[in-house]
Amino acid sequence: MLKLKFRKLHSTLISDVDPLNIINFLFQEGVFSLDDMTALRMIKDDPKQQCIELLSKLHASKSPQAFVQLYAAIKAESHLQWLIDRIDNLDQQSMIELMRQLYISEPTGKCAF
Repeated sequence: MLKLKFRKLHSTLISDVDPLNIINFLFQEGVFSLDDMTALRMIKDDPKQQCIELLSKLHASKSPQAFVQLYAAIKAESHLQWLIDRIDNLDQQSMIELMRQLYISEPTGKCAF
């Protein structure tokens, strides 16, 4: 469910979050490898692009803890409490609607749950 919430807030994350401390946290927790961290830190002059790449790596990750750790990283940043509030307050109905959008099959238009 966290993965879907972060997907819903993708644009907000890119525009309003400086990812440097989050990258360090995710490396510390083993979500990112040294290569991942190095590649992300090389984009230091463009925080928005850095955040886009960070989110892309998390969405491609097979780690079941990737978005739990992202949530923990954001929660550790006291100035991002407003984002934690938004994540926590995303209602179940908007998540159900997002899931429907993601899982509608093309040919039939039926929901593929």
